[in-house]
Formats: sequence, C-alpha cells, structure tokens
Amino acid sequence: MASPFPGMDPYLEGELWQEFHDTLINSMRAQLMPRLAPKYVALLAKRYVLDSPMPEEVPVLSLEIRDVAERRLVTVLEILSPVNKRGDGAREYVTRRTELLQTHTHLLEIDLLRRGGRIPLAGHLPQAPYYVFLSRFTQRPQTEVWAIGLRERLPTVPVPLLPPDKDIPLDLQSAIDACFALVGYERLLNYHEDPPPPPFSAADAAWIAARLAEAQG
Repeated sequence: MASPFPGMDPYLEGELWQEFHDTLINSMRAQLMPRLAPKYVALLAKRYVLDSPMPEEVPVLSLEIRDVAERRLVTVLEILSPVNKRGDGAREYVTRRTELLQTHTHLLEIDLLRRGGRIPLAGHLPQAPYYVFLSRFTQRPQTEVWAIGLRERLPTVPVPLLPPDKDIPLDLQSAIDACFALVGYERLLNYHEDPPPPPFSAADAAWIAARLAEAQG
C-alpha cells in the first residue's frame, strides 16, 4: 500500500525525516526539470547547520533554480527541517532567509513539520499543521501562503521564474506519492504507535485511527 493518508503522512515527522527530506527534494527536482528546460535548471545545494540539541552538524539540501545562460540564482526551494525550526539552527535560517529576501531571488518554503517555530511573517497565520510560503521578489513584502490541513491533499503551487517567463507548477502531492512509490515508507513507519509529537486534537487523533484501520483492512 501507499501512505494511508491523503496528504502529508504525520508519521514521517520522526526518525525517518532526514531521509525523507532528501528523497522529497530529489522527487521535486525530477518533476520540475522537464518543465524548466532548456532555459533553466534545478541544482541541488547542500549546507551544514549546527543542531544544538544533538549537538552536531546536520546536512540540509535545498533546490536552486538557475538560468542556464548566466547561472543566475532565480528561485530557492526550501523544505524546512527540524534544525531550521529550533535554537541556533532557526536563527541561522532566519539570517539566511533575510539575506535572500534582499535579492532578486524568489523563495518558496515548504513546511511539512508541525513541530517547531514558524517563519517570521507580519500578521497571523491561519491555523493549520502544514504551510507553503512563496515570496516573489517582484511582490515583496507580500508573501503568498497556503495553509494545509491534515486531511487535505497537498496543493500544486507555482514556481516563479524570471519575468516575463510564466510560473511552472509543482505538484507537492505527486512528489510525496513518488517518494512512497520509490522507497515504500509505509513499510518502515510504525503505524501501531502514536504519531510523533506534538499530540493531535481528539478529533484528528480519531480520524488518524480510522484511516489506519481502513488501510490495514
């Protein structure tokens, strides 16, 4: 079977997160590359962030869309990790984010982790476990926000390029489904235990139990 959940699988927010994170980045890249060619390319970028709770340096992959002619950085795609959302790692990420927002680079941030802090934005976010944020350099300081519920499929979001080129779509649900098809995470996740913290509401916990019971026959 694939994931028993229609959207994000909350059980991934545990010991398999790092492996899933890198698989998802590569799945997104594979989906985007045919749509970017021949003018653009999506390149993997790795940096190391000190995770103070460990403490150790954690490798973090992101995706950089560059134009082929001049290798200009056009768009950065970030999938947030626990190290981006706590302690020194969160401060490092905010600094990196602030620097990017001062350039002519679009920033697409995908937060599929319920745990940890959210990126700093003016105003209040709608209540949701998962978010996607898009900051276009042509529209700053405005940020587009997708608030994603536990019971929803993940959305298709736009990936902006250089004007006047049109956005290209990124189907996040298809990217996650491809990860499950490749690795078979449903065989590795322990669905007999409670999902990783923080705890869900009683209604969501009951829905999760019903989904798992249905999937297991």
